[in-house]
Amino acid sequence: MPVETREISVTGKEDCGIVDITEIISEEVRKSKIRNGTVTIFCIGSTGAITTMEFEPNLSKDLSETLNQLIPLDRDYHHHKTWGDYNGGSHLRAMLIGPSLTVPFIEKNLTLGTWQQIVYINFDRIEKVRRILLQILGDF
Repeated sequence: MPVETREISVTGKEDCGIVDITEIISEEVRKSKIRNGTVTIFCIGSTGAITTMEFEPNLSKDLSETLNQLIPLDRDYHHHKTWGDYNGGSHLRAMLIGPSLTVPFIEKNLTLGTWQQIVYINFDRIEKVRRILLQILGDF
């Protein structure tokens, strides 16, 4: 089965910076030679995540507030003793959401719902430029 590997870069603001990457992913699938298959989107880095959501400001606030309740950033995590970078909560949030997502596509069109966008979330305590790997696999 043919596989195409691509890489994009995305900048996310600190502490739950959410970036809609749907159009970038769609464009990469359209540019590929593969017509039907799946695209796996993988965030390279342990304080970033990839998921789907309805990308709108109030839901973005809800996500941030919910994560602040579940995994507060101001807590003294054991991880802080390792590197002194005080981003233990960032790592835990990224583990909870996960680093990757696989989306099927048909005739080069992602099979997403009307209100479903692909997002990258930066959980680190500083703004980050992330490399995101795409593996597009399927049939010509």
